[in-house]
Amino acid sequence: MRVTNVSLADFRCYEAVTLELPAGITVVRGDNGQGKTSLLEAVAWAARGRSFRGVRDATLVRDGAEQAIIRIEIEDRAERRHRVEAELRALGRNRVLLDGNPLTRTRDLLGALRVTVFAPDDLELVKGGPSNRRTYLDDLLVDVGPRYVAARADYDRVLRHRNALLKAGIRDQDSRATLDVFDEQLVRAGAELVRGRLRLGGRLGPGVSAAYRDLAGDQASVVTRYSAEWADGATPDPDAVPDALRTALEVHHRRELERGVTLVGPHRDDWQLTVDGLDARTHASQGEQRTLALALRLAGHRVVAEVTGDDPVLLLDDVFSELDDRRAAALVERLPATQTLLTTAGSLPRGVEPVSQLRVAAGRLEPE
Repeated sequence: MRVTNVSLADFRCYEAVTLELPAGITVVRGDNGQGKTSLLEAVAWAARGRSFRGVRDATLVRDGAEQAIIRIEIEDRAERRHRVEAELRALGRNRVLLDGNPLTRTRDLLGALRVTVFAPDDLELVKGGPSNRRTYLDDLLVDVGPRYVAARADYDRVLRHRNALLKAGIRDQDSRATLDVFDEQLVRAGAELVRGRLRLGGRLGPGVSAAYRDLAGDQASVVTRYSAEWADGATPDPDAVPDALRTALEVHHRRELERGVTLVGPHRDDWQLTVDGLDARTHASQGEQRTLALALRLAGHRVVAEVTGDDPVLLLDDVFSELDDRRAAALVERLPATQTLLTTAGSLPRGVEPVSQLRVAAGRLEPE
């Protein structure tokens, strides 16, 4: 799988740009704030239906414009061509097409293109709260199993409705009956999501540990562990997840009514990371945390490639500026041999051999 062509109009700082991409490494060089990350952001939007920077779609529209246009052409491993087109509107609903066919839901776009994004904000995967690691797992789940798109959407929907009901208060028999229905829906959707995370986490763990040792150049022990409050902080047994969720809902029923919010479910779980037995979030150094974040991305990429039989496109956003020479060299040596877009404001580490180099300034791209 690779991207063959990128065309943008009124996207971020780009008024209009069309770019053909080769199969190897393309380096995009430029000062900060000139549009390097925005180019990667557009490609990633075509793969995920959202910005990897966590911003609303309306902010992607260039100042003064009514909509931003993204057109991405893709060639799959069978050399078939596909096209993703998106109109992101400053006001109103987006319009997304896949091979010319309108999509009613952005999530139906997932799977047409897969990307692995390395970005400076990846440090939050390690030092940030549990939501960052849940999102990491869930994004990979969608890449390896499209059915989890529906599972995650179903869970988010029932959680939203259940929270609204709890906040309004359970005052009569009808609201109690509705809560019972939501409880069973939460158990069903939540159990599928948790079991998927557990299987994925079990597969990722050894890869994360191996990638960390390779990048760090030492034999530190990295351990990953799925933790669920509703399972008393332990890693739940996959076969017992539905029963454990039901029991936890019963145990916390009164607290949920008092607080008006759902306290049980995978939306509160964590995927814990330790280095030599210590919590990486609180005890690892900045260098160890950054190395672990890189290891997470490498391991995730490899799992997706193994399961799907196809390497995602690599998007490396100014990653090397935060690494010392040894870690940069180790990362270069271990990057998959797949299509790569790499941004930088400075020089490249040894070992990077681009087939194309571009310079960006004020939203304009030129060959370097």
